[in-house]
Amino acid sequence: QVQLVESGGGLVQPGGSLRLSCVASGFTFHNYAMRWYRQAPGKERDLVAGIASTGGTTVYADSVKGRFTISRDNAKNTVYLQTKNLKPEDTAVYFCNAVFGSRDDYWGQGTQVTVSS
Repeated sequence: QVQLVESGGGLVQPGGSLRLSCVASGFTFHNYAMRWYRQAPGKERDLVAGIASTGGTTVYADSVKGRFTISRDNAKNTVYLQTKNLKPEDTAVYFCNAVFGSRDDYWGQGTQVTVSS
């Protein structure tokens, strides 16, 4: 049974930081590229960051470059999203996504991040 379980979200003041985690099970984690998406109320789900299966390549949305860092620990089947200097516009549900070419595409249930004073 494939599972992606996100954690680490919460309420944080502007300028604060959070580290999101996503623990994977039920598939061969180190073969999969991993991505973080986010969806704000009334908006589409957008890609935030991605990391290759080996961790050697990362990509970021322009809106988070320099503030967010994606990383993975294949020994722990976990992908992370370290966020800093959070802004109110970062408020969204953050989703973990695992992909293997065009064959597999798995999603977690999401974790809420709210940036507000």
